Amino acid sequence: MPSFDVVSEVDMQEVRNAVDQAGREIANRFDFKGTDSSIELKEHTIELHTSTEERLKALTQVLQERFAKRKISQKSLDFGKVEEAAKSTLRQEITLTVGINDEKAREIGKFIKGLGMKGVQHQVQGQQLRVTAKKRDALQDVIAALKAKDLGIPLQFENFRD
Repeated sequence: MPSFDVVSEVDMQEVRNAVDQAGREIANRFDFKGTDSSIELKEHTIELHTSTEERLKALTQVLQERFAKRKISQKSLDFGKVEEAAKSTLRQEITLTVGINDEKAREIGKFIKGLGMKGVQHQVQGQQLRVTAKKRDALQDVIAALKAKDLGIPLQFENFRD
């Protein structure tokens, strides 16, 4: 039976490269001189640290530009709230969205069922969703519909099998 997997993944090497490039850019830009601005990558979070709110907006813009140049989806960034840090500085944590959580899996499942295609089924498997159908064309229609729908997370389609 033809099937494919819907996953939401981020290439961590590309994320690391984008954060490194953004860090080098803010180290060299004149408008960041003396502001103690930094971008730090942790396991699945990116921490921005700077002196003012305007600098924080500029930091996020630099980071988003680097993500765009490396073709990493902006949907994978989940911006946390801005917090006060030591010495009257600001800190913001950005979480990388990796995997499809249960809530999103149910939402995608409802969307697939709502398409009303005959013989199309879905099954949640951990942090991915497997979609099966009797005909290959139905699966291609599901992929096209999922690409057109904005679900708030980056989606990739893997393991397309006949």
